[in-house]
Amino acid sequence: MDKILGMGNALVDILAVLDNDLLLEELNLPKGSMQLINEEVLQKVRGKFASLPTHRATGGAACNTIAALAKLGATPGLIGKVGEDENGRFFTATLQDYGVTTNLLSGGLPTGIASTFISPGGERTFCTYLGAAATLKAEDLSPEMFEGYTYFYIEGYLLQDHDLILRAMQLAKQAGLQICLDMASYNIVEEEREFFAMLIERYVDIVFANESEARAYTGKDPMEALDEISSLCSVAIVKTGKEGSLIKKGTEFVQVTPVPVEKVVDTTGAGDFYAAGFLYGLVCGCSLKKCAQISSILAGQVIQIVGTELKPEQWNEIKLNIDRVLHA
Repeated sequence: MDKILGMGNALVDILAVLDNDLLLEELNLPKGSMQLINEEVLQKVRGKFASLPTHRATGGAACNTIAALAKLGATPGLIGKVGEDENGRFFTATLQDYGVTTNLLSGGLPTGIASTFISPGGERTFCTYLGAAATLKAEDLSPEMFEGYTYFYIEGYLLQDHDLILRAMQLAKQAGLQICLDMASYNIVEEEREFFAMLIERYVDIVFANESEARAYTGKDPMEALDEISSLCSVAIVKTGKEGSLIKKGTEFVQVTPVPVEKVVDTTGAGDFYAAGFLYGLVCGCSLKKCAQISSILAGQVIQIVGTELKPEQWNEIKLNIDRVLHA
């Protein structure tokens, strides 16, 4: 089986379920967005979380995708940076327990924290203190890190460091890897549109975007956005929430409906698990349609829980459903 290498912000998620959106307004956090914060704001958020039930888990977009791939039986790797603290040890040990080959460097700052607010209806809002994750630099990367892999999955959240993401993609291309880019968040796309365009045109083979990210990049509705993005890369995927997803490769077009769920609890990780399913389908040699069907299976499971930690019985159900797709 081909192997997948991920790179992203190594974060610990602290999740809280909200009864309403008043706290978001109080902290000036646009619902559904990802905002970078400094340590001062982090302390303010911690004060608010002190009165709420919270849950801790490994996080970061690429980490969620790579962890899900490991749970499916793939042998993925992850590049990132954590602090020399308890959260950093928790992050590293958890990923290694999953079976991920970790290439996690140590930084002088605390391990990054993604404070995650889950609104009624499951919409999630992030305010992220990057901490040590932001100290991962271009010069930390070496060609050896990319050896033995076929796909390189990178999250758009890394666009805060242009040199880093360019160096990573150049090393991946030199090693013969196919590059997969997740656009990450609509506000990042809006701020970095020109840089996104350059990366996609020069380096990226597969683009993952949700509806709002695709619109921020192209200014168009999902179908037209899909056409535009697919003209710039090999495979374009636009996720359209309750409508499912749209996939295009050259003249081949696929539309897949989502797996029905009784209740959406938390959309945290839905896109990350979708990417894991799609990449797993690719390394299994599946058609685009089957890749998207596997994606829908994973995304449909993770939105029914708080966070991204599925129970063993849920993974068993996922694997059974994937097996049905593979042999259909």
